[in-house]
Amino acid sequence: MSITIAFDVYGTLIDTAGIVTALDKLIGDRAEAFSNLWRAKQLEYSFRRGLMQNYRDFSVCTRNALDFCCEALQVEMSAAERVSLLDAYRYLPAFADAEQGLARLKAADCRLYAFSNGKPDDVRNLLKHARIDQYLEGVVSTDEIKSFKPNPAVYAHFLRQAGAGGCESWLISGNPFDVIGAISAGMRGAWVKRSSKAVFDPWEIQPTLTVGNLVELCERLQADQS
Repeated sequence: MSITIAFDVYGTLIDTAGIVTALDKLIGDRAEAFSNLWRAKQLEYSFRRGLMQNYRDFSVCTRNALDFCCEALQVEMSAAERVSLLDAYRYLPAFADAEQGLARLKAADCRLYAFSNGKPDDVRNLLKHARIDQYLEGVVSTDEIKSFKPNPAVYAHFLRQAGAGGCESWLISGNPFDVIGAISAGMRGAWVKRSSKAVFDPWEIQPTLTVGNLVELCERLQADQS
């Protein structure tokens, strides 16, 4: 099964909800709501900077989003506590199915890459800490062209870096906007729907595949190639 696969990192291989553990120590039962808003604003800020062509790297979007959440939710947090939370973002856990799914895809001779809005070194360190870096051929970052997903230029950048064509390449993501962006740019896209409550955007573009986890992804891709 010789295909090229670009894995989104935050929200697909790595569980961004893992930050709740660190937040819980600071703000207790408000941690989950804070985490959800932080993630939403982090993505919103990347979208806005991409459209404005006023680039700052993803860590800046993350820090700005944290500051917004503290003000919007009226959470008092010291500078040291904010630094500690931002550091915790560098050590988030992998999803439980990530290692098994990646191992099976690698064994099936797929070419596997991490493809992220994050800075290359940040992504490499994150994947290494999560103990899944060994399954990936490399990291491709949107930082390399100073933009963010879902700008079509970033998907073209991935294909150039991987030396692959769109029709033979897949983008795998738990984020609907990323799947839509990749398909719009000429790739195939699989949506990882880990929660029954997750909703895909009701656009004219739908996922090539929808799977519940990365192990199922391997099974579906193998079936598609047979």
